[in-house]
Amino acid sequence: MPVKLIADLHTHTIASGHAYGTIRENAQAASEKKLKILGITEHGPGIPGTCDPFYFCNLKVVPKKLFDVQILFGCEVNVLNDGTLSLEQRWLDKLDYAIAGIHELCYTNAGKEQNTSNLINCMKHPKIKIVSHPDDDHTPLDYKRLVPAAKEYGVALELNNSSLIKKERRLNCYKNYATMLQLCERHNVPIVIDSDAHDPSGVGNFSLATKFIDETGFPEDLILNADEKRVIDFLHASTHSKNQ
Repeated sequence: MPVKLIADLHTHTIASGHAYGTIRENAQAASEKKLKILGITEHGPGIPGTCDPFYFCNLKVVPKKLFDVQILFGCEVNVLNDGTLSLEQRWLDKLDYAIAGIHELCYTNAGKEQNTSNLINCMKHPKIKIVSHPDDDHTPLDYKRLVPAAKEYGVALELNNSSLIKKERRLNCYKNYATMLQLCERHNVPIVIDSDAHDPSGVGNFSLATKFIDETGFPEDLILNADEKRVIDFLHASTHSKNQ
């Protein structure tokens, strides 16, 4: 039976520039899917049309619970070719957590080893809690290095349902996820399953990801968003061991 998930930590609203719902529409969709936690994670600088970083300064005015769903605010920050994040520290400080991701719109493939080094360098930042869609061989990664680094720096690797939907565009994503999950199980590294929704209709859609998990037999106790306390404890965990 597919694992039941209680949180979707990677979703976008109209503020990202190429998504089509509001915070409240996403929250209502999450409530209808019986989710307990919703992460709103707009794209960071570098993605065309996304919000100005000033957007993150005023998130305090938004209720932290909508439609009986706990709302967390993050940002999907771009990994840059110099191994840094595309969002400055003063804006990162405003967030509950951040996601680091490689996007070809603002990143040039530097080869497997350098791509991996750049991503790992960004994972060291205390705000980074998740790596988004580490699955596309257009910017290949070395999972034998990435997975132990995730454990060292307290970061969860994402199984992205949207990637599985658009598998024709995400080169070798199923194969790469199979490799990643095998290594995560071996090294006891947690994952998070997210929708990466860009419309309210996609919030809480984990169908392909949970089917994949069920087929691979990946242990439920390593899936962060299968348990509410597990999610909150992970996002609030001390990051003193991360090197800046």
